[in-house]
Amino acid sequence: MTDARAGLAKQAAKLRAAFDAAYAAPPRRDAAAGQDLLTIRAGSEPYVIRVSDIAGLFVDRKITPVPANDASLLGIAGFRGTIVPVHSLPVLLGLPATHAPRWLVIAAATSVALAFDAFEGHLRVRSDSIVPQQSSARGCGFAPEFMHHAGIVRPVLHLVSVIASLGCHRAQTAIHERNEKHESFQ
Repeated sequence: MTDARAGLAKQAAKLRAAFDAAYAAPPRRDAAAGQDLLTIRAGSEPYVIRVSDIAGLFVDRKITPVPANDASLLGIAGFRGTIVPVHSLPVLLGLPATHAPRWLVIAAATSVALAFDAFEGHLRVRSDSIVPQQSSARGCGFAPEFMHHAGIVRPVLHLVSVIASLGCHRAQTAIHERNEKHESFQ
């Protein structure tokens, strides 16, 4: 019996060591780990947005128009007790303006909503399915990567870049207004 007990004690010690080692090791980062994406259309153009880049997805929200010189600003809308500016994603991407986009995402980086035309679905893709863009195609600054999955190729929108462009739009509008005022005084 002592041999059996010694064998069990040895086996239990091995199991404890293996269990402890599994939790002591850093988590493995697998290149094939998944990324969650939303497939959308801005105007007629297909894109994907990382779910991690958004704080919420909404449909058919009432947008209250506000006076503005920014062509992308559609108005304001209420979300969870907060008033948020709503901008047209197609306009920000340099696409033709569409009327009454139904869908909105709120960017996780800031309280700004982006309106777009169609929400097509959710995809979970392997991380290695997202590759850097090599060309200088339209929207490259906002979509520095492409998603290749199951025969589908779409640009991956970088919402932080899109939101950052709002400052550029405001600065360009202010310069244009200043120039118009200056010309009217001459």
